[in-house]
Amino acid sequence: MTNETQMEHTMHDPLRAKTKVVLYSATAFLAGLGIASGLGWTQVTLAMPVINESPQIDPALVAPAVDLSDAFVNLSEAVTPGVVRIEARVPYPEQREMPQGFERFFGPPQQRNPDDVQVGGGSGFVVSEDGYILTNNHVIDDATSVTVILADKTRHDAEVVGGDPFTDVAVLKIDAGRDLETLSFGDSDEVRVGEWILAIGNPGFGAGTSLDFTVTAGIVSARGRPLRILQNNLQRELQDQELAGFAIEDFIQTDAVINPGNSGGPMVDATGRVIGINSAIASRTGYYQGYGFAIPINLARRIMEDLVEYGSVRRPILGVRIEDVTPEDAEYYRLPSVSGVQIVLVNDGGPAEDAGLRAEDVIVSIDGREASYVGGLQAMVTMRRPGDRITVGFYRDGNYREAELRLGEADLQDAPRPDVVAESGSVDRLGIQVRANVGEVADDYGFRAEGGVVITDVAAGSAALRGRLLPGRLILEIDRTEIETVADVEAALSEVAPGQVVRFLLEDSGGNQYVETVRMPR
Repeated sequence: MTNETQMEHTMHDPLRAKTKVVLYSATAFLAGLGIASGLGWTQVTLAMPVINESPQIDPALVAPAVDLSDAFVNLSEAVTPGVVRIEARVPYPEQREMPQGFERFFGPPQQRNPDDVQVGGGSGFVVSEDGYILTNNHVIDDATSVTVILADKTRHDAEVVGGDPFTDVAVLKIDAGRDLETLSFGDSDEVRVGEWILAIGNPGFGAGTSLDFTVTAGIVSARGRPLRILQNNLQRELQDQELAGFAIEDFIQTDAVINPGNSGGPMVDATGRVIGINSAIASRTGYYQGYGFAIPINLARRIMEDLVEYGSVRRPILGVRIEDVTPEDAEYYRLPSVSGVQIVLVNDGGPAEDAGLRAEDVIVSIDGREASYVGGLQAMVTMRRPGDRITVGFYRDGNYREAELRLGEADLQDAPRPDVVAESGSVDRLGIQVRANVGEVADDYGFRAEGGVVITDVAAGSAALRGRLLPGRLILEIDRTEIETVADVEAALSEVAPGQVVRFLLEDSGGNQYVETVRMPR
């Protein structure tokens, strides 16, 4: 071995030794790391995050909102003990016979025991320590038995003291064996548009649920809303247009959420006093879509007093048929504004006739309080008792007058039931078709005597329909010109300029005469 080769070998031996040491060390480290990892020795403990619980904003800057929130909390705690859940057991509707051949699509009809019932209900609230409860009539209507569940979850059989479908108010009574938490009444006449309210219910929706109470907040959006909900329901049930006209619809509107289970619960003001009974929602689905309505508590209280005292409502009446004033009415009768209630028919021998009121008079006040629409006038009259004297302010021929009258009492069971004639057809610029009232025409529309001209069709969306001209009505006069023939109608209407208001004197099959005004299309 040369000196050069020996020197190279000597230099490489330490390098090889160091490499082996590093290799063995790395292998041992990796093996140890694997063992340690398997034993969980390599897990790293993370520090818990530091949670900031200080306000995001200076509380002084949002003090009004915090105060309002606290007020809602306090209101809810004060009011909910007096709100109850109501379970009403109602027989199943009569089962209709299935058309032949449909069994293969739907199967055989389900057989029910005649004693089977379905359970529905809503909410209510306690108004006296001895157990009187206010709710909606539709919550307990047709019920064979009613159960009230108090805030402490105790259940009590309830007696239906009475119900009034014309206002949708009902009264129940329970014997809880102790004094109950009650709610105090406010004054719904003093309710202001824009003020805060809470709508409270106790829907339940079955045993074991957590939906014992619902509290929603909103503002009063409007007063005196005539929805025609009660009137339409009564029309379907009674098939009687005149009886349905006794429905009183003078709702408080709110944007607070009101759903079916809230029906019958209280609407309270910022002091916790009840100003209305949650009653209805304007919705295509049956659930909340932005509008809720409540029965004013002043009206509900008046109905409750009669139901408790008499078991039914003693309903005072003026003895008139009325309609809201339209812009055409205001123009024709020279009214100071488009406001008031027009008399279209005065009942023979009724209070209004005795006081000298006539068809085409426009009522604008009762005892000095403004009566600007039908529902408001009806509510004001209902707040009185039969036999009470009132002062009616009205316009006749553009002049303001007053008359004093003594209110009568309606016997709704014996009210006349006029034939309701279906609308159909279309014709001239006004939208009516007329025929001579003879032979089959007179028979079809129920007129005992022949003669004159009868409206047989009214076009959908026409000026005549907007002006409340209906099929089955005799035209007696047009602008105070007597009408005897079809030619008279055509001649009279040909004289009416576009945009002009024309007056119709009409008569129904019961012999009742009334006036409607219609604006001729331009």
